[in-house]
Amino acid sequence: MSGEKKILTRSEFEELRSSSASKMARDLPLHQAALDVKVQAGHSYYWVHQTNWMGEPCLQLAQDMLALQEAIFKSRPDYIIESGVAWGGTMLYLASLLKIFGGKKVIGVDIFIPSDLKDRLMAPTNPVKDMMLLIEGSSTDISIVDKIRSIVGDSKKILVLLDSDHTHSHVLKELELLSPFVSVGNYLICGDTTIERQPPADERPREWGKGNNPATALKEFLLNRDDFEVDLDLENKLLLTNNPGGYLRRVK
Repeated sequence: MSGEKKILTRSEFEELRSSSASKMARDLPLHQAALDVKVQAGHSYYWVHQTNWMGEPCLQLAQDMLALQEAIFKSRPDYIIESGVAWGGTMLYLASLLKIFGGKKVIGVDIFIPSDLKDRLMAPTNPVKDMMLLIEGSSTDISIVDKIRSIVGDSKKILVLLDSDHTHSHVLKELELLSPFVSVGNYLICGDTTIERQPPADERPREWGKGNNPATALKEFLLNRDDFEVDLDLENKLLLTNNPGGYLRRVK
């Protein structure tokens, strides 16, 4: 019958999505427009600070939260090591996903974890409290890394999310110390690489900026090594992201 609507099969739909994502990834004017919107909405604590999970701020773009979910679903980690707990929302989100997908623990590391946040995260009424472990200290402290190693044991299924101090030297040290936890097929996610691509928010002065940020650290880390690569199937979907080039998967 003429005009009859064709129903796509799932494989046809996935092929369409993949080709569309690849085309979108190559559309540089579109990406510049998206970056302009993100920068404009990023000032004065707009947008990225508005995302919550279970009542706690995540400090993530919603698109990146969905990307984290895809990475976790694809790799099914036993443990997630999160450097930078902040207000705890992202840790709660990761713990919720681990509980759904059958993982063990999210290990959250931060130099300062407020006592009231600890109380909320570990409250008896929190349904994912058993999925979280808090460690107060620096993610680049060898004793903290050793403590993490003692927790994960011989697990080969570990996802690492770096989202703490964003200076080049700190992130490079994190990459060097924490990447060995990531085995083939698992993810190393380097947060806020977008800092290299956008102007600073003058109302939130930081030690990091262009030339001194996670993107520059990641570039140095990846120099002369081929055991990690960007998961383009994941990244090409992300028109709006704080982590361009930061969704790495270990391939050897």
